[in-house]
Amino acid sequence: MDIRASTVLPARREDIELQTADALTLVGEVAVPESRPPVATLVCLHPLPTHGGMMDSHVLRKASYRLPALADIAVLRFNTRGTTSDRGTSQGSFDGGEAERWDVAAALEYADFHDLPNPWLVGWSFGTELALKWGRDPIVRGAILLSPPLKRAGEKDLVAWGEFGRPLVALVPEHDDYLQPEEAVHRFAAAPQAEVVGVEGAKHLWVGEPYVRIVLNEIVKRVNPPAAPLPTTV
Repeated sequence: MDIRASTVLPARREDIELQTADALTLVGEVAVPESRPPVATLVCLHPLPTHGGMMDSHVLRKASYRLPALADIAVLRFNTRGTTSDRGTSQGSFDGGEAERWDVAAALEYADFHDLPNPWLVGWSFGTELALKWGRDPIVRGAILLSPPLKRAGEKDLVAWGEFGRPLVALVPEHDDYLQPEEAVHRFAAAPQAEVVGVEGAKHLWVGEPYVRIVLNEIVKRVNPPAAPLPTTV
């Protein structure tokens, strides 16, 4: 069977709730391999909720549909404060990336408490800013940034990530609306270990199955290298 945009592969999926330090309940889901323990975990930080971003934003949803089965990777997705998806609405209200620091902390605390191994942050657009600003937690193995705008997060956050020392990978679309590969190479130099991967033909929203496959393969190459490249059939 070919793996298509709508393919959902077997996994154990559980609706979860995250509790923040400022007493909010956030809704989410964890997907883990069906019959084996995961080797690593993606903690997904979605795009801007005021522009339609949520835990079901398509690249993150497809990661949860495929990576537990294809790469033994657990995928934790959740709605940041005030965000709605089919899973429900997280309590609180959007705070422009500031109070969302507690949302990131709650997700990492959940992963740690539930023994989800080797957590990597995967942020997309607004989610990349949450990763850069608030993701420097000792349990985090690294971060993968999809379409980073570097608006709310900037040089001081990159310098701090450089000092943090964990891997930092930015997947930057050739035709991104906010930050394109050439400028990204210059700006990410503030974090010496940062790797910028320009993706030819791609746009900010990664529309199209070929681009989704590129993103998922780049994630797996870092998080569980023996599982790359991902198969296109099952």
